[in-house]
Amino acid sequence: QVQLVESGGGLVQPGGSLRLSCAASGNIYSVYAMGWYRRSPGKQRELVAVITNDGNSNYGDSVKGRFTIASDNAKNTVYLQMNRLKPEDTAVYYCNLDGPGYDDDYWGQGTQVTVSS
Repeated sequence: QVQLVESGGGLVQPGGSLRLSCAASGNIYSVYAMGWYRRSPGKQRELVAVITNDGNSNYGDSVKGRFTIASDNAKNTVYLQMNRLKPEDTAVYYCNLDGPGYDDDYWGQGTQVTVSS
């Protein structure tokens, strides 16, 4: 049993910033990567950013240069610093933990990010 709890979402004006956090707890044996995905109505789930347990990161093209992912492996926590937010960033953001085995992905409940004037 693994639980992921996101926090930090909310309403922000265009050009503003938010910082999301995701803390994993429970029966965690090992972690390959943690990351963030997002989904808005009418769109497929989209990669935002992922970071592996050795510190390598990857970003979706739409957020490169604006978002930064970081992790604290000792706390099983991942962060997403979102800067220069755009209305197109409005979505539910989901935290993901990717284990080393087959079909061992875990998801948080999602946190709403709304970018609007």
